[in-house]
Amino acid sequence: MIAANPVRPVIDALAPPLRDFLQKESAGGITLIAAAALALVIANSPLAGAYFAALDVPVVAGIGTGVIEKPLLLWINDGLMAVFFFLVGLEVKREALVGQLNSWNKASLPLVAAVGGMAMPAAIYLAFNMGAPENLGGWAIPAATDIAFALGILTLLGPRVPVALKALLLAIAVIDDIGAITIIALFYTAGTDLGMLAGAGVTLLLLAGFGRARVASSIPYVLLGLVLWVFVLKSGVHATLAGVAAAMCVPIAAGDEKPLERMEHALHPYVAFLVIPIFGFANAGVSLAGVGIDTLFAPLPLGIAAGLLLGKQLGIVGFAWAAVKMGLATLPAGVGWRQIHALSLLAAIGFTMSLFIGNLAFADPAQVDAVKIGVLSGSIIAAVAGYLLLRATLPGAADDARDVPEAT
Repeated sequence: MIAANPVRPVIDALAPPLRDFLQKESAGGITLIAAAALALVIANSPLAGAYFAALDVPVVAGIGTGVIEKPLLLWINDGLMAVFFFLVGLEVKREALVGQLNSWNKASLPLVAAVGGMAMPAAIYLAFNMGAPENLGGWAIPAATDIAFALGILTLLGPRVPVALKALLLAIAVIDDIGAITIIALFYTAGTDLGMLAGAGVTLLLLAGFGRARVASSIPYVLLGLVLWVFVLKSGVHATLAGVAAAMCVPIAAGDEKPLERMEHALHPYVAFLVIPIFGFANAGVSLAGVGIDTLFAPLPLGIAAGLLLGKQLGIVGFAWAAVKMGLATLPAGVGWRQIHALSLLAAIGFTMSLFIGNLAFADPAQVDAVKIGVLSGSIIAAVAGYLLLRATLPGAADDARDVPEAT
């Protein structure tokens, strides 16, 4: 007789949108890895000059007085990434209303773990950079998690990875995204143009009106979202936040239709296989010429790498352990502490959001290059270590059974 698979009921019970998300994000993570690797190769080849020159090419768009001129790199970081943040906003709203974060029982463990996973990396970064005040503005860089990259690593382990562990990683990453969005809004916004901000407010009210009326068509959300992006861009607030704000107005249900889910599914392939790889390709390229041990151990890159590697482990595992011991949360069925430890390492892959925040924190090209070195080195080590640790704990059912703490 074939023994029943204890994970099967969890898989069957998992909502189809979550399964779809995990599959697409995982595949997108592999694409992102390839794009980042290609950028590194080109940035250290005879094509480096053409690569960096192309990113500096000015691109002009607009009509009449509404003309926007930016280098190609900023169009990618401010424009394309607004689409990414729109998708993030849709995912956050879905998870909060009908997904993994719609009750305290579901949200308690990832919420506590994510808070620790943001606080500890920031504290470690600041500890390494207290003697370099010019670097203190980058404290949020190691607090981020790249869900696409992390799920891409999980894909390499195939079906042996418990779906509950993937769902926990996803929930932590969603909360992490909420934290990153809040940090960008509060700490990385310069001066604001009140007139443009008022225009953004009126546009957002119109969007909210369509959402409250449960308009199912995607057209008003897309068109008004674009107008909102222009107002926010010109207001001084970072333009990508317009994507999140617009997403919050899309209704979960409108009669028999599900606009939010429909838009989320429609956007996923473009974000996973186009937007994020383009961002990775445009931002991961850094010349390693002259990079030595002294460069790697400078406060800025070392603070980022240590924040990612040490901070995520201490924050996620430590806070989760405390929450379980205090009775505030419980571990998912079939998931043990060694797997939580491996998950904390995968959460230390900061890549996309860390590079994004790094570009907001620093204008000096030397500091931006140091950010890239710290993010890349920390993320690569975290990816390899997390993969090896998780592989060592899977699928040993007997080991996993011993590893799961008894219910209290």
